[in-house]
Amino acid sequence: MSVDVPHAPEPVYAFLDVMAHHERFTNHYLTHWRCTGPDRGKGAAATVTAALAGARTDVTIEVVEADPPRRIVERNVSAGGARVAHGTYVIEPAVEGGSRVSFTYAWESAPLADRLFAPFVRRVMRRANATAMWRLAVALERDAASGTSGTSGAS
Repeated sequence: MSVDVPHAPEPVYAFLDVMAHHERFTNHYLTHWRCTGPDRGKGAAATVTAALAGARTDVTIEVVEADPPRRIVERNVSAGGARVAHGTYVIEPAVEGGSRVSFTYAWESAPLADRLFAPFVRRVMRRANATAMWRLAVALERDAASGTSGTSGAS
């Protein structure tokens, strides 16, 4: 899933690079954010509570790759280590100006129940992440309007 925003890749990356900023656009399904490690870059991490389809689980998110201003890869671990996934943000210049921000989420391993209900789980995740991408665009616009352009620390 992706969203086009009227901002150059550098300030978009700067915003996404700060782990605490992710709460601003994912708190509709990821709550109780507890950030650890560095504020930004490889090693930035958070433990959150994911609440989707009536289920709640703690998830540890850690940035494992950072390639400014183009790509951020997060490793997500939950279900006592049985569920491991990667979320990848790619920021590219948009043809009409601004940037296209894409996010993909893929399991590396998952508990049997997740695999059995994969079509349902994918649909729920797709909807939650589509909302997150829309909310990301709003958060970036608010930062631009306030003059912070995503370069500040936790906001």
